[in-house]
Amino acid sequence: MAKITEQSVASIKFSLLIMVLVAIFFLSFLIGRYPIAPDIALGILLSKIIHLTPFWTEDMEIIMLKIRLPRITAAILVGAALSASGAAYQGMFRNPMVSPGILGVTAGASFGAALAILLSLNAVGIQLAAFAFGLLAVTATYLITLWLGKKGETILIMILAGIIIGTLFTSFVSLIKYVADPNDALPAITYWLMGSLAAVNNRDVYLAAVPIVAGLFVLTLLRWNLNVMSFGDEEAKALGINTVRLRIIVVVCATMVTASAVAISGVIGLVGLVVPHLSRLLVGPNYKILLPVAIVMGSIFMLLVDDLARTMFAVEVPLGILTSIIGAPFFLYLLLHTRKGWA
Repeated sequence: MAKITEQSVASIKFSLLIMVLVAIFFLSFLIGRYPIAPDIALGILLSKIIHLTPFWTEDMEIIMLKIRLPRITAAILVGAALSASGAAYQGMFRNPMVSPGILGVTAGASFGAALAILLSLNAVGIQLAAFAFGLLAVTATYLITLWLGKKGETILIMILAGIIIGTLFTSFVSLIKYVADPNDALPAITYWLMGSLAAVNNRDVYLAAVPIVAGLFVLTLLRWNLNVMSFGDEEAKALGINTVRLRIIVVVCATMVTASAVAISGVIGLVGLVVPHLSRLLVGPNYKILLPVAIVMGSIFMLLVDDLARTMFAVEVPLGILTSIIGAPFFLYLLLHTRKGWA
């Protein structure tokens, strides 16, 4: 009976988080350099579903649907992707300090974007390069693991290989910054690396939504298996889980969603580390509810941070700066005051 009660409480918390996400989603349309009244914002959104006689200007509709809607949607996708991949990696590696960039995807995507900016590619080229090199970095990590993993300690070797590959691509990024034009390419590379959703449009959202939604769907289907993996490979094998195949699927999906998120937002740190911890503290370590909660909480967190970034000062603050400023003290608080919720 107690277990049923705990599940019911977790379900209620999840439902409340969904309501909070919907509320913040709507409120995000109202704030910005050009404030829009709630009735006008609601009217513009409803006009795409039912017929309404416009009582707003064309500029208001452009701001709502072509500027704020893509940005808000992108924030939801990026937050969900980073949080879910972080939660999945933490369970798979049985390490609470693991983040989405542990296998080198963030460093690889950063190098791809920096190289594309250096070569003066357009926005789509930058996103594709970031996505491709993010996948390349994780592929290199996995190949190193296959090469050395036969000697045992596969998880440890994979993490160490990811650190090595991440360091290598970070060095490549530094090299590109060193040779880049200080008046043109270097500022663009630096700004991209700090993370931002200011330039996101509908096309960017469409390109990123497909791999992110697909990856999140597969991870959600595997959340039962992640519960078993958190107890170790031997226990998982005893229960009939093919740990090698499962690990490959999780790595592929988490890499895909992380690379897609980084491709449209740049590097945004600590989201995939802090939000899974907060989710685990809220509903416990059971991935049946933990993963959906992490997805929703990541979306809420990124929406709030993005709203703060575009309203805090006259000049927009890069998202990576804000997530680090907010996330680091909060994560330290979690480490100091609680160990609850880790399986």
